[in-house]
Amino acid sequence: MNILVVGGAGYIGSTVVQLLIEAGHSVSVFDNLLKGHRAAVPAKASFINGDLASLDDINLAMDATPFDAVFHFAALIEAGESMHKPARYFRANVSNTINLLESCAAHNVDRIVFSSTAAVYAASDEPLTETSLIQPANCYGETKLMVEQMLKWFHTIHGMRYAVLRYFNACGAYGGLGEAHSPETHLIPLILQATLGRRDHVSIYGTDYPTPDGTCIRDYIHVYDLATAHLLALHYLGGHETITCNLGSGTGYSVRQVIETTRKVTGKRFKVVEAERRPGDAPRLVAASELARTELGWAPRYDSLEEMVDSTWGWTSSHPNGYGDKPSVAVDEEETAAVGEADKSNRNAAAMGSS
Repeated sequence: MNILVVGGAGYIGSTVVQLLIEAGHSVSVFDNLLKGHRAAVPAKASFINGDLASLDDINLAMDATPFDAVFHFAALIEAGESMHKPARYFRANVSNTINLLESCAAHNVDRIVFSSTAAVYAASDEPLTETSLIQPANCYGETKLMVEQMLKWFHTIHGMRYAVLRYFNACGAYGGLGEAHSPETHLIPLILQATLGRRDHVSIYGTDYPTPDGTCIRDYIHVYDLATAHLLALHYLGGHETITCNLGSGTGYSVRQVIETTRKVTGKRFKVVEAERRPGDAPRLVAASELARTELGWAPRYDSLEEMVDSTWGWTSSHPNGYGDKPSVAVDEEETAAVGEADKSNRNAAAMGSS
């Protein structure tokens, strides 16, 4: 199949591109490289430097190649920023996706796999299923939900088949590809930066939550397992109209557990600072992913936090400067995701082009 991966120069997008190529597909990556990395695009993929903000850009890409399917990873992803700059998020995540869907409809692309998020759910102490309460706590989650709703109507009106994949916390590395954000906001990479001396300390925001050790609990999933679900979703759409499902390990780990596991894997010590809670941080966010397992036939390869941290450490220690194409940008401690909010589940896409 000829496949267009929008945002394919980012973390998850590039891994999906690699697996698509390994599966024998012809892949084109569409990315503006604002947050993505040209070096992350596998050599066997075609690259189109374009921006979803421009309908002409995406139409030119569609005109050049008859695509059978589209994978959509492009989005702004910072929940905190979305509450300060809502217009920017609605424009990038919703308006730009309208351009993509309009172009898909005009070019008879009838399959789309969409990168959504657990941020569409209300916080819950129970494992989140696809029927859990939908109640975004921030503009970021709202924009993702709006795209899900748009897909429903494009399916109804244009017959566009779609898969909505709601991510929890991605981590790990695969095939020489890893996580390199600037600024970095994810817990495991932040800890690893501290082990490498690139960060003074790691902050824990809140130690009095109603959890066994008082810190927030999150669900981590290896990027390889996340990516394989996308290929299974593409295959699923060959014989089905739509699917919406969670992608998580089904196991929750606290911030302290992640810190201690990282110390064990790396054999290094680093400073940890306890800080006050931040608004919007739910005590526990864990996925129930039975639907993906039963409907897609998804069977994650990585099932332990230690394996996931070790995978991340292997890439980070050999790529201390990431891909080396962007300067390292310091991030204010108030913006670091040392506990991770509900929306952090999908902090693996980037501004109008990368995930």
